[in-house]
Order: sequence, then structure tokens, then C-alpha cells
Amino acid sequence: MPDMSASANLAMSHLVTLAEFDEDKATPGVLGFIVFAVMALAVWGLMKSMNRHMNRVDFAEPGSRAAETENAGRPAADATEKKKQG
Repeated sequence: MPDMSASANLAMSHLVTLAEFDEDKATPGVLGFIVFAVMALAVWGLMKSMNRHMNRVDFAEPGSRAAETENAGRPAADATEKKKQG
């Protein structure tokens, strides 16, 4: 087997120590908490922005209020016939 350089030997020794850990003691740690907190803040901000944008949306079509007041009190069949004629 060819000789390994010192850096390759050092890298392999680090991989071995990373592979030997107790699974019962494995926790997400501080980094996991920070990632979760950042994601939670991002979702909160996106929901707040979405709510703001949805409040600005006008769901009524232009001119639909005029048609509603014009057809008020008439049966639906009469209203559709008037639209076809006009």
C-alpha cells in the first residue's frame, strides 16, 4: 500500500473520531436551535407579508357592483337574458 501523506493521515484520523460518538448523547445543540429559530422567524415573516398582501386584494370584479344593483330583485333567468340582449 502506498504511503499516505501527513495531511491524508490527519484527515482520516478526524473521520474516525467523528464516526465514534454515542448515539444516546447526540443532540441538535446550539446550531440546531439557531437554524430552527431562523426558519421560524422566516416563516413568521412570510406569513405576515402574505396576510398584508391578501388584505390588499380586491376580489370583486370591476363593474360587478353595477350589475348587481341593476339586476337586484330579478330572478336569475331574467338577469342572464338581459345580459345576452345588452
